[in-house]
Amino acid sequence: ADDHFNTVLYTGNGSTQSITGVGFQPDWVWIKERSSTSSHALYDSSRGALKQLESDGTGAESTASSMLTSFDSDGFSVGSSGAINQSSETYVSWNWKANGGTTSSDSNGSITSTVQANQTAGFSIVLYTGTGANATVGHGLGSAPRWIIMKRRDSAQNWVVYHEELGNDKEVLLNAVDPPTSSNSVYFNNTSPTSTVFSLGSDAYANASSGTYVAYCFAEVEGYSKFGSYFANNSSSNNAFVYTGFRPAFVLIKGIQSGLNQEWVIMDNKKSSSSGGNPIDSGSYPNYSNAEFTNSNDIDFLGNGFKVRATAGVGYYSGQEYIYAAFAEAPFKYSNGR
Repeated sequence: ADDHFNTVLYTGNGSTQSITGVGFQPDWVWIKERSSTSSHALYDSSRGALKQLESDGTGAESTASSMLTSFDSDGFSVGSSGAINQSSETYVSWNWKANGGTTSSDSNGSITSTVQANQTAGFSIVLYTGTGANATVGHGLGSAPRWIIMKRRDSAQNWVVYHEELGNDKEVLLNAVDPPTSSNSVYFNNTSPTSTVFSLGSDAYANASSGTYVAYCFAEVEGYSKFGSYFANNSSSNNAFVYTGFRPAFVLIKGIQSGLNQEWVIMDNKKSSSSGGNPIDSGSYPNYSNAEFTNSNDIDFLGNGFKVRATAGVGYYSGQEYIYAAFAEAPFKYSNGR
């Protein structure tokens, strides 16, 4: 699993430095300052180094020499930007592998896209230009994606998220706490993704005429990734257990109950009060610039899934439904889970 996804922690130096230990050349790098307030900084090798998007805001893509400066064979290099390399501050980076920065043209959809795909890991980075009318876009995965995150690059717009558990007629925003809302066909055109394309309606969030976009697409791969939902019951001893088929390295959670605003939450296997062991009790909010939070007994990462332990904090509200995206540390059949 760590040939395709890995979490790396580092400390800023306020100048320039190369971050190593990823284990591969990453193509999507998501960085968050842990010890202080800074926006989440997202980079990918299809758009190119120096180009930043922020998951906690609506801003257009920005470019500066002080940001992530290169994608390297075992990690990445950064400039002096305080969001990713302030002296003595601590950071987390979540890193995914696509195709080493090599892209190709995909004409399967009505919009010709530029795709960088890793079919083995079920991940692709898709660049496209909107038409303002119903359209389809090739994703290059060879199987239908279950999770898609998309953002307009050239203008301020919300992050739109497709999750199979929500269906093709609803959307949820990565930069907001709101529960899912009906898209009225304007985001995904009430059409589920296929093995070759995903569908778009006419809304500017995802398909404005001449607007430029990036979409991060994920198909499910047994033993490596899982995208689903669960119901919590507010019990520290017997809350929800979610079977993934692997010991998680990364879990992203969002409450989707109607009328209940809940944050997105990211938790990973590299940081907790017990030095990477259970409970996993520290995490980040993708929709906020806040420093890393710590709660008591939030989640256990187990050999075959994760167990919600919290009665306050992450994913615990009794009877409430949550969607999740999870990536593996080790598949269950080879697990060293504890």
